[in-house]
Amino acid sequence: MANALMPYITKAISSDGLKNFRRTTAKLQRKVKGNHPTLDIFLRLDDPYSYLLIQVIDRFLSRFNVDAKFHTVLELQESMFPAMEMWYQNASHDAFHLAELYNLDFPNEDTVLKDRALLERGTAELLKAELHSENQSSFISTAKKIFQQAWQRPQAQADASLEDAMADQSIKDQLLKNQTLQKKKGHYFGAMINFESEWYWGLDRLDHLETRLIEQGLAINADETVEFNLTYKDFCKQGHPPAIKTETGTDLRIDKTKPLTIFWSARSPYSYIGLERAVKLCEHYDVPLNIKPVLPMMMRGMNVPTVKKMYIFLDTKREAKKLGLPYGFVADPLGPAVERCYALLNYARSENKLQAFLLSFARAVNTQGIRAEKDAGMQTIVERCGLNWDIANSQIKNTFWKKEVNNNLDEMYQQGCWGVPSFCYDGHTFWGQDRIGMIEQLILNNG
Repeated sequence: MANALMPYITKAISSDGLKNFRRTTAKLQRKVKGNHPTLDIFLRLDDPYSYLLIQVIDRFLSRFNVDAKFHTVLELQESMFPAMEMWYQNASHDAFHLAELYNLDFPNEDTVLKDRALLERGTAELLKAELHSENQSSFISTAKKIFQQAWQRPQAQADASLEDAMADQSIKDQLLKNQTLQKKKGHYFGAMINFESEWYWGLDRLDHLETRLIEQGLAINADETVEFNLTYKDFCKQGHPPAIKTETGTDLRIDKTKPLTIFWSARSPYSYIGLERAVKLCEHYDVPLNIKPVLPMMMRGMNVPTVKKMYIFLDTKREAKKLGLPYGFVADPLGPAVERCYALLNYARSENKLQAFLLSFARAVNTQGIRAEKDAGMQTIVERCGLNWDIANSQIKNTFWKKEVNNNLDEMYQQGCWGVPSFCYDGHTFWGQDRIGMIEQLILNNG
């Protein structure tokens, strides 16, 4: 019964009606208390995305009639980071490319802050600035310098006078207060902004916050528009670059033999969006697409806490809506449904319908509430992509898929990724559906 009801529950939780009710309620509570619209911004010194955010936040705030409260955090909730070392390395690689896109400062894609003593001293400086800055502009100015020193000269020795800064009781109290507040509000990352019941992560989700503030009439200029949309605004809107005549022939500019590889999970909502966008990209530029399924994190023994699952669910909803994709009527395929999907990989591939089958499955479980652990549900998924249900049903309990899926996982780990969707193109690797636009630029630039 619970499984049967779950799609309808997820549909209600992710509905625009409930979202608008929450926003209206939060707005009324703020007005009753006589408070000014305020963003709670959580920064972590060793978080690459926090370094990027602090570089743009003053310009962002200057465009909207809102205040900001800054909260420096230090400790990570380890349960939220199942592959912490890989996360740090990937985050720096990712931030480097994101900085290039927005013309921001970032040292290089291999820089990771590991010196605990240096991290604590810098964190103490940020906390001191929180406590003693005259206003938010003063804090931002100081924070920029602290972040820049830490990231541009990570091996530099801090001032000796700062060595015992974390021993100051007021600093300790402020840190504990900040970390308690973040956990109470329901998050775990650095570079997070909370505004009246909703979370926005780093540069990648500032567009959602911009849209909300504009809609609520909080923009200073009446003609304000979204600025933090460079990762997606021109996606698949560019024509093929013109061919160039060379001494040896014609250079078509796009190498249509280089494939795009996506490491994909049948359960991951971001994988659903990633596959939709990868298919669109490859069809637009006529390049091959390799889909390599892996087991979902929870079927690999990795923990995904409830708070994290809820954030991902609601974030996927708004990302899908932004991109013109449906999402929210979800029948979670964890367990048997994933296994049944993967059991049909070889059959779908033999009919040259692997892409069509996986799209059919992803749409079914993420947007149509179809329960793939049931024969009726899987039959619908199979038949609508042109496969034969009788043949599929005869193979749906095989376990031959396990070797392929395990090999895909090993290959993904070798690329420095543990989460999905991850993309590889011409020696470049990116994690997350947000980065498909960067893949597009690589295709346009022939790698």
